[in-house]
Amino acid sequence: MDPLPTEPPLPSTAMGSAPGRTVIADPAAVRIAAVAARSVPGVYALGGGAGRALGALRDAVGAAEPVQGVRVEVGQTQVAVDVSLVAEYGYPLHRLADAVRGAVYQAVSDLVGLEVIEVNVEVSDVHVPGLNDVRSSEKTRALGSTQL
Repeated sequence: MDPLPTEPPLPSTAMGSAPGRTVIADPAAVRIAAVAARSVPGVYALGGGAGRALGALRDAVGAAEPVQGVRVEVGQTQVAVDVSLVAEYGYPLHRLADAVRGAVYQAVSDLVGLEVIEVNVEVSDVHVPGLNDVRSSEKTRALGSTQL
């Protein structure tokens, strides 16, 4: 996966000296959390089976796609994040969840600038390479034999 971009330089004006209000919308925080979660080795996909299926359907009809598997609640000063993911087979799930939690916490804290009160991680499935291919070919053979 491509490394995260380095922090771009900001204008040298004093931060917070101009009047006004900053609002961080949920979709912005969701994207940041999703990029951080996907960057962790062992994360196969975000979301569960049903969420990924709906995302594929949305892609097929060209609808706007929210980031599957990540939900945030952004308040005035705090943010909470829920991440659902599919792990690659062979990665210890508790350690993977801890690594995802740490990456999301750091990215959201640094880039959103709010206090992260919690990052909940759900491992909804484990991807076993080749297993889905075997099941699909068995199903195809079974359907083909019934249609003879």
